[in-house]
Amino acid sequence: MHDTGTGSTGNTAQPSRRTVLAATAGVTAALAAAGPAHAAAPDDSRLRAIVSRMTLQEKVGQLFVMRVYGHSATAPDQADVDANLKEIGVRTAAELVAKYRVGGIIYFTWAHNTRDPHQIADLSNGIQRASLGLPRGLPVLISTDQEHGIVARVGKPATLFPGAMALGAGGSRSDARALGRIAGAELRAMGIRQDYSPVADVNVNPANPVIGVRSFGADPRAVSALVAAEVAGYQGSGVAATAKHFPGHGDTNVDSHTGFPTITHSRELWEKLDAPPFRAAIAAGIDSIMTAHLMVPALDDSGDPATLSRPILTGILREQLGYDGVVVTDSLGMEGVRTKYGDARVPVLALKAGVDQLLNPPDLDLAWNAVLTAVREGELTEARLDESILRVLRLKSRLGLFRSPYVGQGGVDRTVGTRSHLAAADRIAERTTTLLVNEGRLLPLSRRRHPKVLVVGADPASPSGTTGPPTGVLAGALNELGFTATALSTGTTPSAAAIAKAVAAARDADAVVAATYNVTASSSQKALVEQLVATGRPVVAVAIRNPYDVAQLPSAPACLAAYSWTDVELRAAARVIAGRVKPRGKLPVAVQRADDPEQVLYPIGYGLSY
Repeated sequence: MHDTGTGSTGNTAQPSRRTVLAATAGVTAALAAAGPAHAAAPDDSRLRAIVSRMTLQEKVGQLFVMRVYGHSATAPDQADVDANLKEIGVRTAAELVAKYRVGGIIYFTWAHNTRDPHQIADLSNGIQRASLGLPRGLPVLISTDQEHGIVARVGKPATLFPGAMALGAGGSRSDARALGRIAGAELRAMGIRQDYSPVADVNVNPANPVIGVRSFGADPRAVSALVAAEVAGYQGSGVAATAKHFPGHGDTNVDSHTGFPTITHSRELWEKLDAPPFRAAIAAGIDSIMTAHLMVPALDDSGDPATLSRPILTGILREQLGYDGVVVTDSLGMEGVRTKYGDARVPVLALKAGVDQLLNPPDLDLAWNAVLTAVREGELTEARLDESILRVLRLKSRLGLFRSPYVGQGGVDRTVGTRSHLAAADRIAERTTTLLVNEGRLLPLSRRRHPKVLVVGADPASPSGTTGPPTGVLAGALNELGFTATALSTGTTPSAAAIAKAVAAARDADAVVAATYNVTASSSQKALVEQLVATGRPVVAVAIRNPYDVAQLPSAPACLAAYSWTDVELRAAARVIAGRVKPRGKLPVAVQRADDPEQVLYPIGYGLSY
């Protein structure tokens, strides 16, 4: 199914399949007959034989998933070598694998792992080669956060899809399944076999600073259906999906990257609101579930974060929900998991709680040695490690990593960013744009009546691998649709001077498109839109992140929600503005009144069309 021909880093020839199997000490050779990914349950006796031959140090390493800087497994840039030496004490990914025998590696854009698809494939092959060349070497489970929308580590020319809340607005399970199928195929072609997606959190808090549009919405039934569909798509393509963040991160106003959130839901409310998407993911055969670094007193009143909670991870997730797949922590460098205990205690407590994979500890040497010491001193048993290692090896086997750990450049060319994949992303995006206000049938704009369009507004840093800035992408798309559009960035906090400049420019335009980004009552973006409306020119506000902006913009005669400022969603919004497609999206969250948050301004399911 996937090309396993040459895909090397530098001039090193890729080992043959025979060499690969020999490198795994003969035990894993029998797994080569396992068939295609997800086709059948792996033979546990053979996997247990692998575990029995591992040293204690190798077992500890297999539990960790670690970041590493560099575009190459053996020859990264000097700056990345320096960063690795400073943070991990190794020079390269190959040295990381050799020293710590890590079971997984996570790719990040900022770690320079994801320059382009061919380089990513080479990096993946280099990591596998380094690990399989070791005594009792095992394939590495390579992962990343490719949620799409505002969180994506692999950018253009790979296909980038609308994010979860946009999919929620589209409401199509077949679109969610297609996203998973296509995105999974592209990740697999680059050697990435575990994706930390989909987000299964039900976002009921408009002030949520960390989930928001990363969630499919606020209706647990709708979220559950889309989570299950996306899981089926990813795993049908041979990539492990990961439902996150258990037991639910949708109702918090604290970012667990920087603080320690508390979810105050009762057990009954949790069962009705937060649990259903995770139940749906488990029913769909989800390969992995990621924990949340937050406290839920109704589920565990100890004050521990869920990541370190045995009542939550073992008592609820394992025993009550019946999940026996891989449990991976959210990043152990996040503040939410570091508040109560030190970095040496966190990995030990996570394993005691029921975790299988320890993701991205801030100090790997400290964490690795802490687990090793806990086993040697009897706090953790080797049998407890074996449980988790067996789950990880089962997953690697199901994904075909023992049988076919390498990827070929031909597979990259045939799969990543193909014309049909890009067209599918555009079609899906067209079904997500949501029209909330359209006074006097202002939209669609007419090229005859509104030939000159000024695009102003917020230009937040573009999500990974997209073109940006948003005003430029919108203007470019409108130009392609026959308008004469110009872009003027005013930023997320426009100054009085920037507003005055935009107002002056608006007087020379026939219509204005204003891109808004998380508008608040005191935001100068609100003043910008009000002063643009005061010019008498038709103004179309496009919320390029949270759809709640419309509540703060009562003067705007037309308002759209795009749910993200990625190219694919902005182009879709432009086509809706121009009338090339009709708006079809329906709000997947409720929008409250700005002056009375207890009152709903636009309910779930609201959306206009032409």
